[in-house]
Amino acid sequence: MCGIVGYIGTKNAVDIVYKGLQQLEYRGYDSAGIAAISGGELLLEKEEGKLINLEKHLSKFPTTQEIAIGHTRWATHGKPSRENAHPHATEMFALVHNGIIENYEEIKSELIKEGYRFQSETDTEVIVVLLQKLYDELKSIEGAIAKTFSRLEGAFSLGILAKDDPESMYLVKQGSPLVIGRGSGENYFGSDITTFAEVAKYAIFLNDGEWAKVTKDSIELWDHDGNAVKIKPTPINWTPGSADKHGYRHYMLKEIHEQPAVISKAITNFVEGNQLNSEALGVNALACEKITNISIVACGTAYIAGMLSKYFLEDLTSLPVNVDLASEFRYRKPHMLKEGKTLVIAVSQSGETADTLASIKHAKEAGCQIMSVCNVAYSSIDRESDSTLLMQAGPEIGVASTKAFTSQILCLYLWANAFSQRIGTLDQIGVEKMLEKLSSLPVHVNSAMNCEEGIHDIVNRFYEFPNFLYVGRGPSYPIALEGALKLKEISYIHAEGYASGELKHGPIALVDKHMPIVALAPKDDYYDKTISNIEEIKAREGLIIGVGDDQDQTLKRLCDAVIACPQVDNAAFQAILTTIPIQFLAYYIAVKRGTDVDQPRNLAKSVTVE
Repeated sequence: MCGIVGYIGTKNAVDIVYKGLQQLEYRGYDSAGIAAISGGELLLEKEEGKLINLEKHLSKFPTTQEIAIGHTRWATHGKPSRENAHPHATEMFALVHNGIIENYEEIKSELIKEGYRFQSETDTEVIVVLLQKLYDELKSIEGAIAKTFSRLEGAFSLGILAKDDPESMYLVKQGSPLVIGRGSGENYFGSDITTFAEVAKYAIFLNDGEWAKVTKDSIELWDHDGNAVKIKPTPINWTPGSADKHGYRHYMLKEIHEQPAVISKAITNFVEGNQLNSEALGVNALACEKITNISIVACGTAYIAGMLSKYFLEDLTSLPVNVDLASEFRYRKPHMLKEGKTLVIAVSQSGETADTLASIKHAKEAGCQIMSVCNVAYSSIDRESDSTLLMQAGPEIGVASTKAFTSQILCLYLWANAFSQRIGTLDQIGVEKMLEKLSSLPVHVNSAMNCEEGIHDIVNRFYEFPNFLYVGRGPSYPIALEGALKLKEISYIHAEGYASGELKHGPIALVDKHMPIVALAPKDDYYDKTISNIEEIKAREGLIIGVGDDQDQTLKRLCDAVIACPQVDNAAFQAILTTIPIQFLAYYIAVKRGTDVDQPRNLAKSVTVE
């Protein structure tokens, strides 16, 4: 969730590390800091809040230092504060840490009994104090690191500087992502490849249980037992796309508006004439004929995309589909996991989501085939999978997912069609009919963008309400969940999503003239039932914001306001179209309430801890 960066070479290391931290801002954070070695001394600056607060202190570093590490922190242990910010340091070491140390209290108690004192509430400071203690005993930097590594339990990646070895950075990986960037006369490390993709020539991905010593000209790698590990560099053929706002007020607004282009790019990437590109969709890498059931694992918005995909996956494949929250799945022993026969699909924008990554490792141990849908090449989930569908939706900086969500829906739908054709439950005629409708989807998505202007009046009427409900049936039910999630994420309004048919089983008790309800009512197979549910809400004086056909007179009669949305006769495509109005609604309510839209409080973009 936090980000770590390091550099060693001949350039201004602090400047390079600060720029690397800027590349990781999208992850979300609440404090930041940098440590460097210069003139035989450890130098450290850190500050609560955004990077701009840290930037004010950078002039305190000399411009000649050639080694530095940096960190953006998302609080897990201890409140956001300067004292709890990373790096943490002792007389000899400075250390940055991504992850959680599960046995830190045990180690901290031992150290306190031995007379050591702590300045912060973090689990991270325990690591560096333990490292100092072991160095004092062993008089060996590498020996102290190895012994510290053996004591730690949990998920962690570490970047370490040692004052007495100013020519080296030390790295440790267990559970949390960590990658080295190899250059010419300089080397880097980071939580992900974005920190150095534009400058490094090769990436070296550390595996769990490995640690490294990095100088400007060399990289040494060992396993947990101290055995040398052969380095396997991966050429970097990917560079981050534009992360500029291009004149938009927020990244989130820019990314909402990028959706027509993202949809068009997906069509270009995954369709060849009247055929689906099975290779690009990741179908060809799977033993499709062996698969008897599918299990989807994901978190947050990606989980909602998985819920939605169940509707069309079961219909197209005639296979049972299970959808699990990765944080629950990883601790279960699902009976449906069958060696070779179960396909586990991991959905993650970043490809680094800790619970999702742990889930696919759990499934691999059971002998399942693994496929992933993610947006970041070389990510941990990509590398752990038998097959990967790279969405190529471009960088998504806003913490609240928008274009990645609609891209996940479309990519899963196209994969489902290609897979179904491979196993024989869909013929070529069916594919061609789908592709004919797909060809006009970008036009409909562009049309859906037109709702933006009319939403302002609705926002002015409803932005001060403290609670919202979102309701929908069939594929609109997951979209209702997504709408509620978006609103609560960025506006801090309490919002819940429900299947419309479930209202009468409890939630309708909340409905009165003070409760705004966003009712998703596309002209689909569920329309008549949805209208009946809206009638029930109307009878109890609920304030109804309808999302549907702007020519639907019934919807207009029942609702206090209607947001127009184009209508198509494909359920997956309709779900994408219905998503756009609820994104705009959440965005403009948040703007009206004055919240931090792109980096809402307490949230992170890449969730790399449990």
